[in-house]
Amino acid sequence: MFFDYGQAEFRYTPFPIGIAKPVMPPARYAELVANFPPLELFESFERMGKKGRKYTLSAKEDPKRYHAYVNSSPLWRELHAWFKSRSFIYGVLDLLAAHDIDLGYRYIPPHLRVARRASALLRRRRIPPYVPLKARFEFSALPADGGNLPPHTDAPTKIVTLILPILGEGEWDQAYGGGTDVNWPKDEARSFNQMNRVASFEEMNVLHTYPFTPNQCILFVKTFNSWHSVAPMRGPAGRLRRTLTINIEALT
Repeated sequence: MFFDYGQAEFRYTPFPIGIAKPVMPPARYAELVANFPPLELFESFERMGKKGRKYTLSAKEDPKRYHAYVNSSPLWRELHAWFKSRSFIYGVLDLLAAHDIDLGYRYIPPHLRVARRASALLRRRRIPPYVPLKARFEFSALPADGGNLPPHTDAPTKIVTLILPILGEGEWDQAYGGGTDVNWPKDEARSFNQMNRVASFEEMNVLHTYPFTPNQCILFVKTFNSWHSVAPMRGPAGRLRRTLTINIEALT
């Protein structure tokens, strides 16, 4: 297991969001910092026609380049396999359930999923229907001089998002910004946003900010009102807000 959630603390309104810190042994975390991909492998949101100022390297946007980099590194191969594992996915769901955030997903062995007789058995035991889940992660980098992610609630397919800063000690000045903001719309008509329409910063109030600091993990549940953002940063050119963003999703 890579992550330790033992120190996790949660907020419950307007949506469930928590933070665990420290989430990794310092030596292992330092390995991630040292082995983050170079920026020339990333694609920009601007070139993809997306809102915000961000660079990304992901299996969704550029699978060939992403998998080539992950497969070139024993560290990232190991981490990739763990994120894909049932242990990681249901470990996150168990963590949430332990903090009174039960999303209702349960692992059901394959031999119980299909047969009609098994369906009756599941009903008698009141076991929730099985929904196959998957996890993926992307490398993200926001330039410190103006990088941002506008307020949004995440795609409807997402269930849980985890954000792990990749940041060396003393590398980041909090005056740059870069924290993850919990938002709430000034117009209550915008509070329902299941389909993830992107808003402007001017349309939102900031309820809470999780500062961008090393060796922490922010995790939150996708809901109809899980508004969050990264406000435009005020740092020097050449400095990057680097993260791993891990998503747990329903398999489609």
